[in-house]
Amino acid sequence: MKNLEQLRQHFGARLQENIRMAGLTTSRVGGPAACVASCSSAAELAADVQYLWQHDIPLQVLGSGSNILVSDQGVDRVILQNKAKKFIFETLEDQPVVNAESGATLITIVREAAQKGYDDLVWASTIPGTLGGAVYGNAGAHGAEMSCNLVMAEILHREKGMLSMNAEQMQYAYRSSILKRSPGSAVILSAVLSLRPGDPQEIKAAIQANADKRRLTQPSGSSYGSTFKNPAGDSAGRLIEAAGLKGTRIGGVEISTLHANFMINDGTGCAQDYRNLMLMAQKAVFEKFGVKLELEIELIGKWQD
Repeated sequence: MKNLEQLRQHFGARLQENIRMAGLTTSRVGGPAACVASCSSAAELAADVQYLWQHDIPLQVLGSGSNILVSDQGVDRVILQNKAKKFIFETLEDQPVVNAESGATLITIVREAAQKGYDDLVWASTIPGTLGGAVYGNAGAHGAEMSCNLVMAEILHREKGMLSMNAEQMQYAYRSSILKRSPGSAVILSAVLSLRPGDPQEIKAAIQANADKRRLTQPSGSSYGSTFKNPAGDSAGRLIEAAGLKGTRIGGVEISTLHANFMINDGTGCAQDYRNLMLMAQKAVFEKFGVKLELEIELIGKWQD
């Protein structure tokens, strides 16, 4: 990678070189990244991103490693592991909120909120990703989504500098935002989410019910999460199953027999196995139903179609 010595000087001991992305993603696949560096605070993340942008060095911010698929060829860019995880509960104009750095996991935030008797984020109790990823992609579950809770997000924009954006300004759509539609244009540093007081026992019961439902309806194992967005008025999993692909395997990756919108790696799969299954599913569903399935995840790197 170009600028390697320069990167060594900037990051110091934080810099790791030639790290396989398979160890950093929930799909457990992906080739090597030229450089990986962790950021322990929102301020450090912002400083690193600004430095890389100023020197025109390609970068990718990585949270929990879900909702992405990295090619087997890897990526020739700096991977910034977002480990900025601090959050606090406070009151904003009589409204209880949680103010969190973008590397905090949704599950951790929800559990802490529940312990304090705060409701309104229970829908996110089974989402494995980070707050930043959830704000970026308008994550949702159980009939709610991030647009319902976002009060304000602190954004570092490549052209406009530091910005504060509310849910309306994020121009949310189903599993999408203005930032996701312009990848690489901005980085989410932190966000404020609305809460409401609730009964701790009822909140705990609702979280348990969500966990039980997830175990019954979604497969365990190595996966990046849902593969495709649900088409309007339908389900991607239903369409893939109806196309006869449930249980179909390519290499070490299988379309789940429990939920056809999930692809599971048995430990021997590679990124191209995932990609080939995606293409197969898209082709079969379009040919049978005339529906073009749209990816919910992001593909990173170079691919063979």
